[in-house]
Amino acid sequence: MAVKALAVLAGLALLAVPPFLPKYFLEVLISILFFAYLGLAWNLLGGYAGQFSFGHAAFFGIGAYTSTLLLLRAGLSPWLGMLAGGLLATGFGLFEGYLSFRYGLRGPYFSLVTLAFAEMLRVVTVNLKVVGASLGLVVPSQTNALLFVFADKLPYYYVIAVMTAVALAITHRVAGSRLGYCLVAVRENEDAAEAAGVDARGAKLRAMAISAFLTALGGTFYAQYFAYIDPTITFGPAISIGGLLPAIVGGAGTVLGPVLGSFVLTPISEITRAMLRGRAGADIMLYGLVLILVISFLPQGLMGWLRARRAS
Repeated sequence: MAVKALAVLAGLALLAVPPFLPKYFLEVLISILFFAYLGLAWNLLGGYAGQFSFGHAAFFGIGAYTSTLLLLRAGLSPWLGMLAGGLLATGFGLFEGYLSFRYGLRGPYFSLVTLAFAEMLRVVTVNLKVVGASLGLVVPSQTNALLFVFADKLPYYYVIAVMTAVALAITHRVAGSRLGYCLVAVRENEDAAEAAGVDARGAKLRAMAISAFLTALGGTFYAQYFAYIDPTITFGPAISIGGLLPAIVGGAGTVLGPVLGSFVLTPISEITRAMLRGRAGADIMLYGLVLILVISFLPQGLMGWLRARRAS
């Protein structure tokens, strides 16, 4: 009960406090929720199903480019374009997943295949003038709520807050469902799960579909929030890593792990970048050191550490 009450209070604070925050702190909070959202999307496949993807940038980029191109070429609102991008990313994810799971790719082999698909899309996009090539695309900045363009940062905060809440609800629902139990069984021992009657390939494909759809929606949010996308940003490894790290540090395969991980990692990233400004790469090195320490001493993530403390 205490944990639930604390969660409710935290949720109320996240709704009530942002209008009174300075602009910089509001931007940091948006970044925290954004990477928490990406972590939740990745966690469904990488955490619960145990399929460690290094290529979620493929889905992210598909979502960003689909909604942006539909806006620029057809005048379609990104509110609708993001759904189109989500469906397209889902189809691509099912194709990618079927090829991988059909031929029994697991562990590092699956990770490399997902990375290869993302890199393939990046290279294709760089060389296609119809999608802006390496110059990227600029999103119109004229304020219009119907076109997902707001005059200040606060509306974007509430949009990503709602998206994160929905992703949390989906994760909670999956975790307590038959699909969730099947995914955990596959993660722990796929051969034993199949021997027990679990449709391992079907379960992994469903996790891939949900994860791809949610990640693509995050791509649209990014495009509208920053009003610019290019192949390196949207299909590059930084997005894939930015999604998986909060889940791993917070606790992969847990509902709240990605959120907790993002609330720890994102402020550390911002603080180190500010403290070591002017020293190229120093903030990245310190950030990497923090990650190494967390992963070395907390292999189950922060949620695993908290559960151990409660049990002792």
